[in-house]
Amino acid sequence: MGEQKDLLTTNGKALTINLDGMKYGTFAEIGAGQEVARVFFHAGGASGTIAKSISAYDMVFSDAIYGKAPRYVSQERLKLMLDHEYKLLIERLAATRGERTTFFVFADTVATKSFKGNSEGHGWMGIRFQTDPLGEPSDILLHMRMWDRDSVLQQEALGIMGVNLVYGACYYRNDPMKLIQSFLDNLSSERIEVDMLQFQGPAFKDIDNRLMSLHLVQFGLTNAVMFGSNGAVLQPSEVLYKKAILVERGSFRPVTHVNVDMLTCATAQFVQEPLVKGKDVIVLMEITMNNLLAAGTIDARDFLSRVDLLGDIGFTVLISNYSEYYRLTSYFRRYTKEMIGVAMGINNLLEIFNEKYYENLEGGILESFGRLFRNSVRLYIYPMRQEAFERYIATGQQVTHPGAAEAHSFASNVLINAKNAQVSDHLRNLYDHLVQNRYIESIVGFSPEILHIFSRDVLRRIKENDPTWETMVPKPVADAIRRRGLFGYSDPVPAKP
Repeated sequence: MGEQKDLLTTNGKALTINLDGMKYGTFAEIGAGQEVARVFFHAGGASGTIAKSISAYDMVFSDAIYGKAPRYVSQERLKLMLDHEYKLLIERLAATRGERTTFFVFADTVATKSFKGNSEGHGWMGIRFQTDPLGEPSDILLHMRMWDRDSVLQQEALGIMGVNLVYGACYYRNDPMKLIQSFLDNLSSERIEVDMLQFQGPAFKDIDNRLMSLHLVQFGLTNAVMFGSNGAVLQPSEVLYKKAILVERGSFRPVTHVNVDMLTCATAQFVQEPLVKGKDVIVLMEITMNNLLAAGTIDARDFLSRVDLLGDIGFTVLISNYSEYYRLTSYFRRYTKEMIGVAMGINNLLEIFNEKYYENLEGGILESFGRLFRNSVRLYIYPMRQEAFERYIATGQQVTHPGAAEAHSFASNVLINAKNAQVSDHLRNLYDHLVQNRYIESIVGFSPEILHIFSRDVLRRIKENDPTWETMVPKPVADAIRRRGLFGYSDPVPAKP
């Protein structure tokens, strides 16, 4: 995206569209007035663009026009608005100007900050548009959050965002990455967050919405996006709202028996917690942007492969920009007051106790733990065999571990778990406090025979055509890797007779 000084102003964008003789359509807005249409009227020349502007603010009128929806600020309501207004537009104008016009409908349904000030601003926004006269339409749908504290400022941000969406659909549709970045033209992520995005229709037939959602995180429009097991893009607040949440972070490159066993065992313990019994529970596999960017750039095929494989075995996937666990749990607290569980290996637990990660916090590691463990958060720790732990340490990871003499005194079948893990001496009392009060808990019921499995080893064996990798991953994952040729897999060369 260009420098801010090179951008068209919001009025400039609206005027450009108003002067484009082929663009003609309807603006339908519920909530917060008609903030987007207002910009087009103020820019001048709106008669060349606006066929109709409507604001069905009253619920009775809205239901009479668009039909009932479970909620007024919802994706269902947005789609009803687009369907109704686009149908009217075509019915009434296609015969007279359809051959020389690309029709569009812009719609939004929004709740800005309430008069009493006890609710956040958020809403759904979308555009249905033709790319050619008489052509089939395409859609762009998004969910946004408005972070300005004042409702008037939220309305202003809504107007700017709507103009950016209409302009992007008109002029950036062939460059989706530029279109996504343009959402924040003349705005900032401190004012608007876009946490869900869908492209639909013939203009976007080659677009994978999961990759587009990833770009929302990459370009700073949001810090997390979510995908269902069927690959559908999900709206996080709808999935997480008032649910108890259990999450496992990993690279999942590829997902292994250990990854699944860790989450299965943690789930069995989590649902038995007194604060969780009888509550709705959502279980997530999470990948961080830091992990996806480990090679310097995002490999789209690699990213989609990981998401697909997790979906193949039934998991919901979260992609986040929260490298620190306390930021991840704070994100969940936007949507729920219920208990949060985090499943992780012993190596990740020791990384949490590495103080270098908290140098940016005034309160250091104590402040991070205060944020992490407040409001019913528990860590479930999966063990690691002593030999594997020593190999992990030998790779250069900067974590504290048992001294050499102590390590060699362990038998080969000794496990490192939450109870015997070693941290720096000055953090020992803090660690013991967290264990004794069950903020940190060992996972039980795990499968000892799979503790030797690591994703990096599986990946190496796949690339080396070593067939033993297939025993280290769930069967649906192995089948998918072979079928799609993922992670460097190639069919073994048959032996010569």
